[in-house]
Amino acid sequence: MQRAVDDVIVNRDGGDVDNAELLKGLRIDRSQREEHGQAPARWPWLVGGLLAIVLAAGAGLWWYGQRAVVVHTAGALAPSAGAGNGSVLQATGYVTARRQATVSAQITGTLTEVLIEEGDRVRKDQVLARLDDSGYKAALDAAKAGAAAAHALVDQYQAQLAQNLRDAARDDTLAAQGLVPRQVAEQAHTLADATRAQLASQRKQAISYDAQTAEAQVNFDYCVVHAPFDGVITTKDAQVGEIISPLSAGGGFTRTGVGTIVDMDSLEVDVDVNEAYIGRVKSGMPAEAVLDAYPDWRIPAHVIAIVPAADRGKATVKVRVALEQKDGRIVPDMGVRVSFLETKAAPAAQLPHGVLVPASSIAQRDGHSVVFVVSDGRVQQRSVEPAAQAFGDQRLLPSAVEAGDNVVVNPPAELRDGAAVRVETGSP
Repeated sequence: MQRAVDDVIVNRDGGDVDNAELLKGLRIDRSQREEHGQAPARWPWLVGGLLAIVLAAGAGLWWYGQRAVVVHTAGALAPSAGAGNGSVLQATGYVTARRQATVSAQITGTLTEVLIEEGDRVRKDQVLARLDDSGYKAALDAAKAGAAAAHALVDQYQAQLAQNLRDAARDDTLAAQGLVPRQVAEQAHTLADATRAQLASQRKQAISYDAQTAEAQVNFDYCVVHAPFDGVITTKDAQVGEIISPLSAGGGFTRTGVGTIVDMDSLEVDVDVNEAYIGRVKSGMPAEAVLDAYPDWRIPAHVIAIVPAADRGKATVKVRVALEQKDGRIVPDMGVRVSFLETKAAPAAQLPHGVLVPASSIAQRDGHSVVFVVSDGRVQQRSVEPAAQAFGDQRLLPSAVEAGDNVVVNPPAELRDGAAVRVETGSP
């Protein structure tokens, strides 16, 4: 267009120019209008589309990097004195009490006193709680009064019988002398026999009243709840003012127990052993228990019995393990790892340096042996050099991992250092 204007200017300077030619030179071509007017409007759309693609790709990469990988873990254990004695198998379980009871009253009543708190140590027959005994005391008093009246009648009939027997003896003497008719003597004997029968019946009544008194006394004594054995109170289940009953009458408004008492001397360990390896476990074989709460504490133990029943769902067999040391740190339901040993551990054995981890927790990355330690929901990849000596299904790591660390078992191939993980319980 500028060229057409210049031509007009030139022609204006040079002389007369045809008006038609002048208008033709000023006309704008449509292709030039599309090229110069509409093309720039396409760039914002192209830039916006590329930017959206880049953002979507970045969001996908970020989401993939933040996605939690599901893993199973196992605790790294410090070697025990039995590590060199041939640990043939390891299994996990829980501390259980063979002797525990939820203490309740044998009658229904309202609590007036609760004398226990969680953690209290109690002795056998110690008073734990009291119930409202007013009704039972009234029944006991009534039974005692009835028994006393029955025994008073017994005494009365005894005295009457003695008198009747004396009268009968006198009448017999008088009748023999002819002073009274024989019929009078016979009537005296009949009266004595009737009194004797009444005395026997009243004695039975007195025995019945005595039994009712004993029953009322037992019910009255039930208003006081005693400890059945020495132990520790683990739960307090009722408060003053609540109704307790040996039956669950009244739904949630009636308590069935005052509290739970556990005999701490009866603590042992129940472990689930995979049925494929149960043949390695024998009754009486030595073992060693490690509490999850105290990974550096080795507790001597031995197998009590193998329960002759398998869990179909878990494919495991329960094994009872006795703890040979009693300690206040051991409480019911604690997690435990038990090592079954070929021979009993020697107290003075030299312990190897490092920690024991499952062999399946050691993976290969870039030609190096590594383990993944879980910390705060993420994994840390650590290079390790396992010792040549094997300890059953575990390997000794002299360094890089500490006792108590949780390592990933059977780490998946996509697991990398710093990845977010979600730990699942149970066997992998």
